[in-house]
Order: sequence, then C-alpha cells, then structure tokens
Amino acid sequence: MKKWLGRSSIICFLFISLFHPNGAEASIGVSANNAVLMDMQSGRVLFQKNAHDQELIASTTKIMTALLAVESGRLDEKVKASYNAVHTEGSSIYLKEGEKMTLKDLVYGLMLRSGNDAAMAIAEHLGGSKEGFAFLMNEKAAWLGMNNSHFDNPHGLDSDTHYSTAYDLALLMSYAMRNDNFREVTGAERYLSDNRDYYWFNKNKLLTKYYEYCTGGKTGFTKAAGRTLVSTAKKGKMELVAVTLNASSDWNDHQRMFEWGFKNYEQVSIQEEGKVPLELEGTGNLYFTRDVIMPVTEKEKEALSSKLKLYPPTADELAGKHIVYLNNEPILETAVLDEPFTPTLVDHWIRRIHHFMGISLW
Repeated sequence: MKKWLGRSSIICFLFISLFHPNGAEASIGVSANNAVLMDMQSGRVLFQKNAHDQELIASTTKIMTALLAVESGRLDEKVKASYNAVHTEGSSIYLKEGEKMTLKDLVYGLMLRSGNDAAMAIAEHLGGSKEGFAFLMNEKAAWLGMNNSHFDNPHGLDSDTHYSTAYDLALLMSYAMRNDNFREVTGAERYLSDNRDYYWFNKNKLLTKYYEYCTGGKTGFTKAAGRTLVSTAKKGKMELVAVTLNASSDWNDHQRMFEWGFKNYEQVSIQEEGKVPLELEGTGNLYFTRDVIMPVTEKEKEALSSKLKLYPPTADELAGKHIVYLNNEPILETAVLDEPFTPTLVDHWIRRIHHFMGISLW
C-alpha cells in the first residue's frame, strides 16, 4: 500500500473498479402521507416521503414510553394503578384502580395491546405525573437527535403539541432495538401477565401474520392521525426500520418497502474497529473506534471513497476523523484515536464519540 506523508488529508478509494453497477429503482409507491425506510445499523435513509414533516403519531408514541421503562432498570417493581390511569380513554388492558402490576407486565400490555391505561401507569410511576414523564420523553428525544418531535403524553392521544416525524420515529426505533429487553417485548407474539388468566396477543399483524422477516414494531390509530405504523425487519445481516404515518394500506406499504430495500441494497464494510490499515509517517498507530457497515447498491459501490482527516499533534487522544463519501459528497464521519478504544476510556470519550461517531448525512 502507498505510504502517505505527514498529517494532511489522505484519500483512500475503497471500492474503485471492484464492482459492476446495477442501480436500484428510483422510488417506491406507498399509500402513506409520510414514510421512511432506514438501515438500522448505519442510519442511512434508503427511501423517504415527507419524512421530516411534523405529524400526529398516535400510539407509536408508546415506543418512547416503553424505551424509558426498560432503560429505567426497574422492570420488577410493582406499579399501583391510579384513578387517572384506569380512566385514560382509548385502548386498554383493563387495569383496576389500586391494582398492582409489575412494570415489566405493563410494558408488554403497552406494546402488545397498546394499553393507554398502562402508558399512564408507567408515566406516573417513573415520572411522578404525566407532565413529569413528558419531560423525560422530550429529554430523551433531544438526546437522540429527534429534532422535529415533541411529546406531551405517554400514549399518543391527539394533541397540538404532541407530534413527531417519520424520520424521528425511525431514529427512535433504531436506538430502542439495541436494548435487549425492548427487542424481546416488541418481538413477542403473545404474553401472559401474572395478573391475568388470558394472553395478550400482539396487534402488530406484520409480525404475527403478514411478514416472516418482521422483528418488531408498534401500531397506532386515531381519527386525526390515521393509521400509523413503525416496524422492523431483518433478512441476512441487514435490519431495516420502516415508518408510515397516515397510511390507508400500511401493512402493504411496509412489506413493499422492506422487500425493495432487501432486494436493492447489500451491506458493505467501510471500516473495522481497531488499527487503521495505513502506514502514516509521523503519526504512529491510529485506531478506528467502531465497525462501520452500511447498505449500498451495486452502482454505488464504485462511487464510495473515504478521507482520513487528521488534526495537528496534541496531547489529546482524538487524532482526527474518517469521512466517507458517495459521489464525492460526505455521508458519514467517525472518530480516529491515537490509542485503542477500550472500556477504560468510555467515560472520558462518551460526549466526543457521540459527536464524531453519530454524524450521518445520508
């Protein structure tokens, strides 16, 4: 391999002349007013339709509610159902006032049966009130980069100040599926609570009936919002998330998007965690902080390139960043360090790594 001089920007063409082009279709026909198809690992958007428009999202709200519950580490705690919880309008798991149910059971009732009473019970237990929990929801949304979202309740009943976008919901679901407890809940076809003598069956028919590759999701509906759906599917090594808002034929929309994505894209390794495979005079060893795998079409493979942009020498371990390009346009950046990324550096680097590793310009 060519030896590069100094700490200047270094161009590394990764796929030139290795592949033959075979472009994907330009678009997908969907019934939804808003839609997005996103690769869960890289965050690349493969298809979108009005994906950043703020809309009512109905019970897909409960993805955030469930995420905060499973991340609380309190799933074994008993939750007492209040008057407000049991009298929340809409879909229900039929809690009784004063009934005590584990937080874990409530999360299953929330996600499988879309219980609004379960949502309110969770909110009051973890946030002290609906308003307190909404604060936690909005803090999490801001942390995740859901820049066009605002939550004011845990269930998704219509409100002028309760909204999100197809893109933001895809970000949320992609993150939530990294949590094993959340993944187990959303992928369950049925669940039996200790407080019930009958099973709760999952309302997500994409999971239970229509699409064999579906791994989870959440349905939603109000008259104002229409039918809303967030779902995930995995085929081979690729896992995708699809979102539709106000869709008359959401089951078909999601199957169509997933099949289009799986057919036209394949996962390609851009970098591997560990030592940078380049010899750079005056730098010593450099290290990538994580694996980067992203979906590309056959045609895109030969248009991929990357640049290693290094900073002037400092006492800081942050040596620079690795920029990935498609057709000479930047699409992704990750951090480059002067030493291997190990658990002992996590606290020191968490904020900086989020900044440099989380940039995605697809």
